[in-house]
Amino acid sequence: MSDTASRYLAEGPRVGIRPFTYDDGPEFAARARESKDLHHPWLFPPLTPQAYTAYAARLIEDPAKAGFLVCEKDTGGDGGALAGFVNINNIVRGGFRSGALGYGAFAHAAGRGLMREGLELVIRHAFGPMRLHRLEINVQPLNTRSIALARRCGFRLEGFSPKMLFVDGAWRDHERWALTAEMLQDDDG
Repeated sequence: MSDTASRYLAEGPRVGIRPFTYDDGPEFAARARESKDLHHPWLFPPLTPQAYTAYAARLIEDPAKAGFLVCEKDTGGDGGALAGFVNINNIVRGGFRSGALGYGAFAHAAGRGLMREGLELVIRHAFGPMRLHRLEINVQPLNTRSIALARRCGFRLEGFSPKMLFVDGAWRDHERWALTAEMLQDDDG
């Protein structure tokens, strides 16, 4: 398809973001399997198409969640390969208008700046069409790549929560990073 406006919710020079679909299962699972060493011990995306279906269903059907695939834009017929994903979980409307971000790059895309571009597109989509006011990232202190990405995208460190989330069989400490719509506007203007 040559009309990228109909394919992506938003796009930058090298990537576009679009919602998860059930049809993405085989590619997503294959990319996740290729990326196990990169993700462990921080992240455990689905490794089979069947597990992906259950994972995607939560993101597609639950109004308190939104999932975005970061796709490389077509380059010479390459087909828009999945570079990673960004999920907004625990979306709260009303006076709070907040969500918690989770994200992961796939190994072939790591270190190429594609996830930064994709995360920035998701942030703008969240503060724009989704009308959220605040995004939070909770990250384990030793996950230096994730912290560096949060920092590069303008998030500020707000605190430390001991034994906050159950990850990889244990309660893990997390740093809390946040970004508000005003902070993004201040950076833009």
